Amino acid sequence: MPGKTPRVVVVTRPTEYESLLVQHATRGQAKFYLESRGRSIEAVDEMHHRQQETLQFLRRAIPTDWRQNHVWRNDLDRFLFEHDDIVVALGQDGLVANLAKYLDGQPVIGLNPMPDRFDGVLVPHSPDAAEHLLHAAAANDVNLEARTMVEATLDDGQRLRALNELFVGHRSHQSARYRIRSGADEECQSSSGIIVATGTGATGWARSVHRERHSTLILPAPTDDILAFFVREAFPSVSTGVTLTEGLVTASQSLDLVSEMTDGGVIFGDGIEADYVPFSWGQTLRISRSQTHFNLVQS
Repeated sequence: MPGKTPRVVVVTRPTEYESLLVQHATRGQAKFYLESRGRSIEAVDEMHHRQQETLQFLRRAIPTDWRQNHVWRNDLDRFLFEHDDIVVALGQDGLVANLAKYLDGQPVIGLNPMPDRFDGVLVPHSPDAAEHLLHAAAANDVNLEARTMVEATLDDGQRLRALNELFVGHRSHQSARYRIRSGADEECQSSSGIIVATGTGATGWARSVHRERHSTLILPAPTDDILAFFVREAFPSVSTGVTLTEGLVTASQSLDLVSEMTDGGVIFGDGIEADYVPFSWGQTLRISRSQTHFNLVQS
């Protein structure tokens, strides 16, 4: 990045201890709350201190003449990323999925502060590697894994991207009603909603559905330009069918839906229900792979 000082954006989420302080105001009240439920605050303390120590270690690894920002997960929708940012996600794998839709191809370094607690699929690096990876990313000398994302496009121009999966359905436990089309197949359905997953999401929610129904569908890999969709609990009736309940969406295809919900229809990504887009009666929705990839730093 000649002529411009690199900027590092560190993204974290509050620790359980910090969340408890927000809810209960003081450590003493948080301690009482936990003990009344058979838990100890010492374990929560330990995880908080480990996270804070790793955060301080990371800050020391960033050159003093570089720009840096620290963004909480809940503030991501109000933060403006620059196209040449180096993004560091410090925490569990889910944090990376929460972050993905706000980016536009920037490299992401996933650091795992607690490998004994977090799987590290999307945060594969030890904090000890931070300094080397930061310098390598600034020099454009890193190996990037371009992971496929899924994108929903409504007929009014609204768009929503996700790294793991998109959910389309009713915001409550009511049945979702819609017309679905995949390729030449089309039918009206009433169901508990649809998930459309990427290869990254194929290890999460989609995998659970896949295993529960003993599906023979071959799920995509994280870098495959293929999506998998599953209709949850489709209901057979005189006006709704159950034949189009799973399938693959290739790079040249889309899954198309028309809402038949008078209210409560929603679309959200990566499990963030509060950040939804309404899907109202008569609206048309197209779901396909996104042209934007999520670039995860591997080495």
